[in-house]
Amino acid sequence: MAWLGYERADGSYGARNYVLIYPTGIVADTICHFVEGVRTVVVASTPSGPSEDQAMFSRLCVGLGRNPNVASVIIDCTGLYWIQSSASPESLAEEIAKSGKRVELIGLGREDTMSVIGKGVKLARQMVYEASNLRRQPVDDSHLTVGVKCGSSDATSGIAGNPVVGYVYDKLVEAGGTAMFGETTEVIGAEHLLVKRAINPKVADEILRAVRSNEERAKATGEDIRGQNPSPVNIKAGLSSIEEKSLGAIYKSGSMPIQGVLKYAERPKEKGLYFVDNWPARTSIFMGYAAAGAQIVLFQLGGGAYHMDGPLYNPATVKIAPLIWCSANPRTRELAMWNLDFSSAPVIEGKESIEEAGERLYATILKVASGTMTRTETLKYVEPTEAYAKTGPF
Repeated sequence: MAWLGYERADGSYGARNYVLIYPTGIVADTICHFVEGVRTVVVASTPSGPSEDQAMFSRLCVGLGRNPNVASVIIDCTGLYWIQSSASPESLAEEIAKSGKRVELIGLGREDTMSVIGKGVKLARQMVYEASNLRRQPVDDSHLTVGVKCGSSDATSGIAGNPVVGYVYDKLVEAGGTAMFGETTEVIGAEHLLVKRAINPKVADEILRAVRSNEERAKATGEDIRGQNPSPVNIKAGLSSIEEKSLGAIYKSGSMPIQGVLKYAERPKEKGLYFVDNWPARTSIFMGYAAAGAQIVLFQLGGGAYHMDGPLYNPATVKIAPLIWCSANPRTRELAMWNLDFSSAPVIEGKESIEEAGERLYATILKVASGTMTRTETLKYVEPTEAYAKTGPF
């Protein structure tokens, strides 16, 4: 199959065609208000702690700028934002520009805020005009990268919802594309199955090390993940143990070999299936996948969380990488109504097979990649997103 994407200088293809400006603030917000087609990444805070978090932040900023859905980038150098970070705007611009994108810095000199805004509006208008001259082209599925997170897990997640996503992942990887799954705490108790799919002993060891590290960090706070997960909501929904929850969660990875283990916001070097060592926070995971190059992100939902237009489920990053809401729960389908992008509930109802639902979801992904808006994209509201800190608190 094929989809329609915007060709970039580095050989990637975008599902969207945005101009990105960051960090957020009065400058970025004003430019976005006056110029159509501009997106800003709303990061709530800048890490100022350990070098590992600093490296993560730099990787995140560069990755978002290099996302195929972004045509060009403006970096605002004003304010105190950069003082907390070891990454300079100039160094980030240099790394992003290696992808062939146009990158401009504003606010470098001794200018007042209104002057910087004026310059930014002018640049943004030029960039949007340049981007508007691009046309979508047919491109094969090997140029597609997708990330996935599951949430509010219940019995339908492991029975139908995640297996349908797994079918899609197998098909995408077989077509030469790239697929990422993560949430390290959500594989505890099932890591032995993922290890069997590692392409070599090194990858297998990295999977086990990621699980051990997360458990040790939790125990250092006096808590045992195996005693805290599943959550009361998961238990009420029918999940009895962390092993049962994890066995259902890893279905979303499909059955293909695991090529490697990625850090948060780390871009895969080759095509294929990757495990991402990330924490199960909704908004930060979406942002991390976008920084890793995903043009599309899936959120496979079990029960609950029906109000998808609420602030928690509408982070700024989905404006860069469209978020497709999925669920196999018939009740979720009825309560979420128009907010849901895809339902695999017919599998639970005995009206459809995993394969048939998987084909429908794959077709939905290609439609969104080709320009169809997701339900979340139709909302303009965004909220601050906290960057994931590996060394920070849970």
